[in-house]
Amino acid sequence: MINSIYQLVSPHVFSVKYQQIATEEEKVIVRPEYMAICHADQRYYRGLRNARDLAKKLPMALIHECAGVVIKDNSNTFNVGQRVVLIPNVPGDSIKGIYENYAPNSGFLSSGKDGFMRELVAIDPDRVVAYDKISPTTAAITEFISVAMHAVARFEALAHEYRDDIVVFGDGSLAFVVSLVLKNAFPKSKITVVGMTPKKLDLFGFVDNTYLANELPENYRCDHAFECCGGEGSQSAISDIIAHIRPQGSIILMGVSENPVPIFTRMVLEKGLTIVGSSRSGRVDFERAIAMMSDKDIQTRLSSIIQEDEAVCTIKDIHRVFETDLTTPFKTVFKWNI
Repeated sequence: MINSIYQLVSPHVFSVKYQQIATEEEKVIVRPEYMAICHADQRYYRGLRNARDLAKKLPMALIHECAGVVIKDNSNTFNVGQRVVLIPNVPGDSIKGIYENYAPNSGFLSSGKDGFMRELVAIDPDRVVAYDKISPTTAAITEFISVAMHAVARFEALAHEYRDDIVVFGDGSLAFVVSLVLKNAFPKSKITVVGMTPKKLDLFGFVDNTYLANELPENYRCDHAFECCGGEGSQSAISDIIAHIRPQGSIILMGVSENPVPIFTRMVLEKGLTIVGSSRSGRVDFERAIAMMSDKDIQTRLSSIIQEDEAVCTIKDIHRVFETDLTTPFKTVFKWNI
C-alpha cells in the first residue's frame, strides 16, 4: 500500500513523499480525519526555529494533534471504522518512575519524526486510544488536553496538601484547558486566572477569579501556580508567581520559551518553592483526557476555544489553514480531506 506524506521541506514549502506501508505488520492503519495546529507547528512552518534545528528536523510532516478512523488493524485491537485519537509520543527506554514522555531516547511525531499530515498513518496499537460520544472536531485537540492532564497529575503527586488557592498565569488555549482540568480535578479549590487580554479572560467564566496582570492586587496570595505564558511573557509571569505564592508552594512551568528566562532564586530559596517543568504527555494522560471530554459540559466549554477552518484538500489549503491560525486567538481545527 502506497502512502502519501505531506512534508515541510523548508519554511512555507511542502513536498509529497510516497512511502510503502507494510500492511502485514501488527500496526493499526488510521486515516486522519481532523487535525489541530499547535504553536510548535507554526514555528516550523514559519521558520522561527534556529537554522541548525530546522536543518536537523526537516523534511518532516507537521501536526501532532489528530483524530482519525481505523481502516485496518492487524493487531485485532480496534474495529474497522472505529474513531480514535493518535498519540504522537514515541516511548524510549522504559525506566521505573520516569514518565514515558521524558524517557531517554523517546521521540515525538512532528518534532524530528513525521507527524500526522499523511494520507494514512500506520501506528502501534498502544499509540491509539478509541473515543465515542465526542465530536471529531473536539477529539482533534485531545493531545492538547492530555498535556494539561499530565501537568495536573504531576502537580497532584508533588504539591503539598494545602490547595485552597491555585493560580494560572496566561489567557490562551493552554491556560484555558489547564484551568478547566484543575476545576474538574479540584472542585473545592479556588482557581484564579491572570491574563493580559480582557476579551480572552471573558471566556474563563468557570473559574473563581480573573485578573489582568497589571491589576493583580499586591496582597493576593496563592498556594500553587501554573505558568502557561511562554515566550516573552514567561519572565514577568514567573516573577509575579514567586512574589505572590505562599511558602513551599509548587510552580508548574508549561510555557515554552526559546530564550533563557531569569528566575529570582533568592525568593525561591527563602520560600522553599518547588519548580516543576511539565511537557507533553503519555497514554494514561490521553485516557484521562478522553474520560473528561466525554462530559457534555466539558465539551461545551472546549467548543468556545475551537475554531474550525475549511477542509484541507490540497497543499494550497495547508498554507491557508496555517495563515488562518495566525488570526485565531485559540485553537484552529480542520478536516483533513487529502
